[in-house]
Amino acid sequence: MRPRTVRQLARAHKTPAARRLHVVPAPQPPPEPMHPAERRIRDAGGPDDRGCYSCGCGLVFVAPVSTSVRCPRCDAAQAW
Repeated sequence: MRPRTVRQLARAHKTPAARRLHVVPAPQPPPEPMHPAERRIRDAGGPDDRGCYSCGCGLVFVAPVSTSVRCPRCDAAQAW
């Protein structure tokens, strides 16, 4: 038995039997219907991400939730 050359090996891999078939993935399942309350919240723009903060100066205020909230009265940084 003679060893095969590189060309012979390359030709052997190009035969129709050696080709890979294209696999088509299964279709995605349809999305689950959304709950009416969730649909209302999404249509309204989503949840309101605002928090209530109290400062050492006595002011209680509402501000967007963030890691760097400052008091509007004394400009002190609030802990998160």
